Amino acid sequence: MRSIFRACSALAGLVVLGCASPTAPEDAQAIPQTQNPQDVWPTLSSTRTLDPEIERRIDEILANLTVEEKVGQLIQADINSITPADLLDYPLGSILNGGNSAPEGNVRIDATAWLALADEFYEAANQRSGGTYIPLIWGTDAVHGHNNVVGATIFPHNIGLGATGDPELLQRIGEVTALETVITGQDWSFAPTLAVARNDRWGRTYESFSEDPEIVAAYAGRIVEGLQGGRDAPDRLRNGRVLSSAKHFLGDGGTNAGIDQGDTTSDEAELARVHGAGYVTAIEAGVEIVMASFNSWHGKKLHGHKYLLTDVLKTHWGFDGFVVGDWNGHGQVAGCSPVECPAAIMAGLDMFMAPDSWRGLYHNTLDNVRNGEITEARLDDAVRRILRVKIRAGLFEKPKPSQRRYAGAFDHLGGPAHRAVAREAVRKSLVLLKNEAGVLPINGNARVLVTGAGAHDMGVQTGGWTLSWQGSGNSRDDFPNAETIWEGLRHAITKRGGTAILSPSGDYSAQPDVAIVVYGEPPYAEFQGDRGDIAFRDPDDHLDLLERFREAGIPTVSVFLSGRPMWANRLINASDSFVAAWLPGSEGGGIADVLIGDPDGTTQFDFEGRLSFSWPDHPDHAELHSGQGTPLFAIGYGLDYDSGQTVGMLDPMASYDLSMQTGTGQLLERGRPITPWRVVLESDGMTHDITGTMRHSGTKVAVDRLDYHAQEDAMTVAWQDAASVSVSGPSVDWTRAANADLSLVLEAWVDHDQMGDLALSIGCSGNECGQSVQLANLMEPGASAGWHRLAVPLKCMTEDTELFAATDQPVVLSATEPAQIALYAAHLAPTEGVAECAQQ
Repeated sequence: MRSIFRACSALAGLVVLGCASPTAPEDAQAIPQTQNPQDVWPTLSSTRTLDPEIERRIDEILANLTVEEKVGQLIQADINSITPADLLDYPLGSILNGGNSAPEGNVRIDATAWLALADEFYEAANQRSGGTYIPLIWGTDAVHGHNNVVGATIFPHNIGLGATGDPELLQRIGEVTALETVITGQDWSFAPTLAVARNDRWGRTYESFSEDPEIVAAYAGRIVEGLQGGRDAPDRLRNGRVLSSAKHFLGDGGTNAGIDQGDTTSDEAELARVHGAGYVTAIEAGVEIVMASFNSWHGKKLHGHKYLLTDVLKTHWGFDGFVVGDWNGHGQVAGCSPVECPAAIMAGLDMFMAPDSWRGLYHNTLDNVRNGEITEARLDDAVRRILRVKIRAGLFEKPKPSQRRYAGAFDHLGGPAHRAVAREAVRKSLVLLKNEAGVLPINGNARVLVTGAGAHDMGVQTGGWTLSWQGSGNSRDDFPNAETIWEGLRHAITKRGGTAILSPSGDYSAQPDVAIVVYGEPPYAEFQGDRGDIAFRDPDDHLDLLERFREAGIPTVSVFLSGRPMWANRLINASDSFVAAWLPGSEGGGIADVLIGDPDGTTQFDFEGRLSFSWPDHPDHAELHSGQGTPLFAIGYGLDYDSGQTVGMLDPMASYDLSMQTGTGQLLERGRPITPWRVVLESDGMTHDITGTMRHSGTKVAVDRLDYHAQEDAMTVAWQDAASVSVSGPSVDWTRAANADLSLVLEAWVDHDQMGDLALSIGCSGNECGQSVQLANLMEPGASAGWHRLAVPLKCMTEDTELFAATDQPVVLSATEPAQIALYAAHLAPTEGVAECAQQ
């Protein structure tokens, strides 16, 4: 799933970008597919027989539907781009809430608002005058719990669940997630993700249970049964159950270099054996929906891949539910755009996910049917599949969402019983990589210092896809039914008579018996998390903190929070014990359950987690599956309290430059460029690279330092005449960023009276990628002088987003007259709360 992207909306008053040009033709290379799927693809052990009564009912409905009503069933719109009133004129079949979508556009709104909006959409679909009533279906990204809703139970991300080795637990997690989803009125979870991540540089690695397809297959069917109920159970899709969708079909975890939405070039046998493994057990468990993937297979986009969608999935495997697209993914098919893509329907897609492009897509798809580009048979087949799922789910008979069983039972949302399941999942997901000198378990009556950037930070603890798309901007107050790692440790230690001290700086007045240091990756989702290597880069320098404790003779325990296994040898060396805690979710107390023992030395819980991904022994060892390299810790590794195994000193690779930030979206921080970016001045045909000094005195432009949060942590730029200042460096591909809901953000001190004609643009291979934007237009009217967040969606810079494929000057500030600005940071960020393009 993608987050909010309004580029192809037909909403009145919005500047429409990126819709005029069809996607560039796909690579014409031959795709190495067999003509007989049964020769390569596994055979299901059991298949479902169609219910004659349901098929007869579908025949009756189809016979009475107009072509407008049929086309409407093929389209799913996002709640940030459609209102209940729109359904009176557009008979759409589905809605969704994307990563940053919520009632009233507020991702932190009370849970009651979700249920109220579900009722409004239900009633609008029911009130449409004339025609045949077909219930609406609402899908949501409930991918680690009902994670879009404040107060819900947030489970560990899939990478942590993969380490539990407990498929039965996965089924219970599905049950809890389904019930909490029903409480707020949604019908459908966009889960589970069945990717088999084969390159840990991929930003969605944490959405994968394992690099091992057998582990993914063992979990897939169980979580489907948890969400939907057993395939043959009498209460299936009733009484607190929701529809499940297996995603992303197919090969999303196998793209070259781990690039999100990239190209998977494995042969068909590997595609089937590795990436298809989870779908076998999911379909056998009765999954009703499959979501098509953004990636390509040998250059052909999955949204338009008839062989895989129709010949393999529907014909060979007998999948009789429907195939839904991903966020405007049909627009990436050759010859298509977000507002028109008959090729995707003809290939086997049944429902477009058209969050903001739905209006134009509806009208164009009607034309495609009328002119024969979409055949009547294919249209009817797609509608039949959608109706089949809705009938099986009982949607025709169910009352409005607030009147269904469990709806509005908000005391169960994040309730004690549900949190207990999440806490169990946290305990079982923890993998002990190192435990020298028996530092763990910690004696409960000890004096324990707790520190580190992740100790009391719910955002780091829960990761992406939590309340917002990227999981950014979340505070402790956003999680009323939760416990941070610090809070869990404090409760466990004080309960046993010990002393717990939270010290963000690591300072102390009385020396502790042991220090627990919690740190890891900041939140991210999708390609925002793509990396050039898998070395952990620590902006808060926890290594220095660990070494200070060691010099003071204080034993240390590192609790490492990450969405992938990462090379962290220097930190492991500096820690007496090192725990891979992944992204544990809302129940920080699960960590304390395992780390803290009783005063007599006994422990209630031991470490059960075992690696479901190989742990790297080099920053570039992102592909360690199938014997491709020697891991530091192999898949299946994990110590417990009886292991007695020592790790010893690991190669610190002292010459490896950990200052380099390889993510393409981080440009400037604390007033200085992040490697490999540089700051370059240009005037009168002359260039000056000032990266080394960050100061320059010239007649046309001057650069100096300014104190903001700390000494000289901002860069001031003052123009007297025509000149430009740019963040420059190697060419990077920002096409995906431009096609998503991402903005270029400057954290800057600005004053309307001192801005002159100061403009922001982006440079690509020596040319301006698109239009420049006056910085004054990015400020709120009447805003006073001071520090502001200035943001412009990349899609607003140009209609031809393919230009961003060679971005080498991601920030260019130009002026022809006196102007002044101070910069603290520049980066890509989600377009949440950013003005529309028409206002730029």
